[in-house]
Amino acid sequence: MSDTKRQHHDVLIVGAGLSGIGAAYHLQTQCPKKSYAILETRENLGGTWDLFRYPGVRSDSDMHTLGFSFRPWTEAKAIADGGSILAYVRDTAEAYGIDKKIQFGRRVIAAAWSSDDARWTLSVRHAESGTVETHTCGFLFVCAGYYDYENGYTPEFAGREKFLGRIVHPQFWTPDIDYSGKRVVVIGSGATAITLLPELAKTARHVTMLQRSPSYVMAVPARDTVANWLRLHLSPERAYSVTRWKNVLLFMAFYEWCRLFPERATGFLIGRMKHGLGDSTDVHTHFSPTYRPWEQRLCFAPDGDFFTAIRDGRADVVTEPIESFTENGLRLRSGRELEADLIVTATGLKLQLFGGMAVTVDGHSALPSDTLIYKGMMCSDIPNLAFAVGYTNASWTLKVDLVAGYVCRLLNHMDAHGHRRCTPRRATEDVATGPLIDFNSGYVKRALDSLPKQGNRAPWKLRQNYVLDLVSLKHAPLTDKAMEFTS
Repeated sequence: MSDTKRQHHDVLIVGAGLSGIGAAYHLQTQCPKKSYAILETRENLGGTWDLFRYPGVRSDSDMHTLGFSFRPWTEAKAIADGGSILAYVRDTAEAYGIDKKIQFGRRVIAAAWSSDDARWTLSVRHAESGTVETHTCGFLFVCAGYYDYENGYTPEFAGREKFLGRIVHPQFWTPDIDYSGKRVVVIGSGATAITLLPELAKTARHVTMLQRSPSYVMAVPARDTVANWLRLHLSPERAYSVTRWKNVLLFMAFYEWCRLFPERATGFLIGRMKHGLGDSTDVHTHFSPTYRPWEQRLCFAPDGDFFTAIRDGRADVVTEPIESFTENGLRLRSGRELEADLIVTATGLKLQLFGGMAVTVDGHSALPSDTLIYKGMMCSDIPNLAFAVGYTNASWTLKVDLVAGYVCRLLNHMDAHGHRRCTPRRATEDVATGPLIDFNSGYVKRALDSLPKQGNRAPWKLRQNYVLDLVSLKHAPLTDKAMEFTS
């Protein structure tokens, strides 16, 4: 069915998670005359933090940098659980009236740009009725992240149908999943597996993390003692700002040290893991990755809970490829069998840009993979469209906050000069291109062919550096030879 009713706004935001709520705040604060709406596929706001409900789900970044720049995080724990983060996002949306701008149950299935009209026309499916609505806007801001919310990634496992127990992907965890007193195998070694293991081990009979290859895991304090002290002596806003900058600079320094001195960083991280595990585990076999630090994202364990569960004997780690599933568990390549009542496939996520919508420009398909990324937030030859994607080496919100501020600057600049269209254009001279994300993680490598490319110099280079982006997106001039403005 189709609904011919049209809704027009100056700006449409796609997604009501951390990015979308932050974008809405900046828009209504810096561009108060602009009308806007948020289109959200799900029936609730919160994005990732509403979707993921697996045991122990939490942030893998501190909340003083993952939180909004304009709304202090005031809880004692800096590494927060998913429920607390969701409440923070919801409270923020309500406090600023953003929740009233959200249209729930609206999936954007297509977005078509018309240069003649200088506007986007969106085909939006209503979840409840199944009808397709038409929405139009002058500027489209996609804040849907880059995960496929409908499909997680699970590789093909031989004999999967033989297993008599339950198999679940963490992305689709439901309250009826019972693991108390049961033998659980978690397949994977990324952030989700590192989060699941200590939580499941609290009541499970035993938990085994089965990995193909090791990851770097680093224990970090769950509470930021400096932040908590500052809140006793400064206003919440001032304490939050100081803590935010402290954490940004410390983490940037640690990241750069790891990249400049990978051998020292490897020794340091493995040494920390040995200290956390004691004599409970063969660190050389199970915790010595073959890649350098930050060639994949580091995993963090608040207060070392992951190591404690292993050290106490409630959990262990096995590093070996899977031969096949069996009726009672898993057979490994060595012939060893792991018995299980519940198998959790924490095997990764699927990347998906623009929330999966089909994009056309003047009747021609506009594939992200055919474009160069501009300032980490727009695509070459696609007008009046920005998307929010965070850092891979720091908190997500640090980058999307800068992107939202830049979009507002851009809109105000266009209004001031009578422009209706802004389009990044690839320069006529050759620009060497490369993968968008410089990571060798499986979820990244599987998606590279569908993502935009990056260039070897500004403004086409994606910089994983908050300070450089702060200068470029918040303070540098909006006009450059790569951005075409049309009246």
